[in-house]
Amino acid sequence: MQLRKENTNNWNLTTEQVATWAANLRTYLYFATKRLIDITAASFVLLVAGIPMLIIAMLIELETPGSAIFAQERVTARRKRIVNGKAEFDVVTFTCYKFRTMYKDASNDIHKAFIKAFIKNDAAAMAAINGSENAEVKKIVKDARVTLIGKFLRKTSLDELPQFINVLKGEMTLVGPRPCIPYEVEEYQTWHKQRLQAVGGITGLWQVSARSAADFDGMCQLDIDYIEQRSLMTDIKLILKTPIVMIFGRGGF
Repeated sequence: MQLRKENTNNWNLTTEQVATWAANLRTYLYFATKRLIDITAASFVLLVAGIPMLIIAMLIELETPGSAIFAQERVTARRKRIVNGKAEFDVVTFTCYKFRTMYKDASNDIHKAFIKAFIKNDAAAMAAINGSENAEVKKIVKDARVTLIGKFLRKTSLDELPQFINVLKGEMTLVGPRPCIPYEVEEYQTWHKQRLQAVGGITGLWQVSARSAADFDGMCQLDIDYIEQRSLMTDIKLILKTPIVMIFGRGGF
């Protein structure tokens, strides 16, 4: 009887293959752990903040007509695969939830104009929209569309509490670039779109370090730096810094 020789070559992995497999595993474990943290944290926040959120919703509807929740289409990323230790994403849209901070049916025209000027770093145009000679202001101030309660919610970032629902649904994450509006992307330069290679987050490197003090290019660079260096330790540090920003309202929109 002739014995068939076992082919063991299929099990001879090169050092490069082992390194690639290990890199893919590390990346997968990072995103799996990140998702677990998202679910745990979002569930906890929604449970603890449930009653305060109901009170905020009631105050909004008592002050002005309209729903307390503002739903808006935003742009984010969805992970499709991991190749050579790097995650690849598709750019997608989703419905983002926030507490309504403006009067019902308020026009977006002023925001569109300001965003266009902000992305192009046109200080004169931003100052003209704000009716101010201060070219350093990187956000809309004295916005007549914003309600009294809305100003407080924006200053403290409490208007973003409903976004934890998006996190629970997997449409957002705790830490990541700010999800942008579709008409913002239309103004992007090619390199700006690198910030879309990550799921949109509630907080991030830009949100806790610069916010409305940074120009658009600086904001994008901070987001890209985060994407290139993201890790669980970085995420945890940014999460811990976020309450300080919320409490002191530094740079809130």
